[in-house]
Amino acid sequence: MNKIMIVDDSETLRHQLRESLEGAGYQVIEAGDGAEGLRQAQAHPDLLLVITDYNMPLMDGLTMVSRLRESEAGAKIPVFMLTTEATADIKAAGKAVGIIAWIIKPL
Repeated sequence: MNKIMIVDDSETLRHQLRESLEGAGYQVIEAGDGAEGLRQAQAHPDLLLVITDYNMPLMDGLTMVSRLRESEAGAKIPVFMLTTEATADIKAAGKAVGIIAWIIKPL
């Protein structure tokens, strides 16, 4: 089954996305911050997609993606950023670490 990981400190948002994605036939992995997201990505190298927030405790989304890209499996996983952040410099930093889509909340 195709796995998608949602990384966001908002349990409500994770729940809403999980319901939509599971309804579409995906298996969903969740993490509440970037550090947990990195651990989950390492445990599930077969992820089809990662959807992450930018602002989270312990490790932000850009740092998580940057560290994810250090592994061979992690370098190939597409990542979407789902966040309230929309400044050009943050978007440029996201593009530099390989984020392929930037979606502004609310979704």
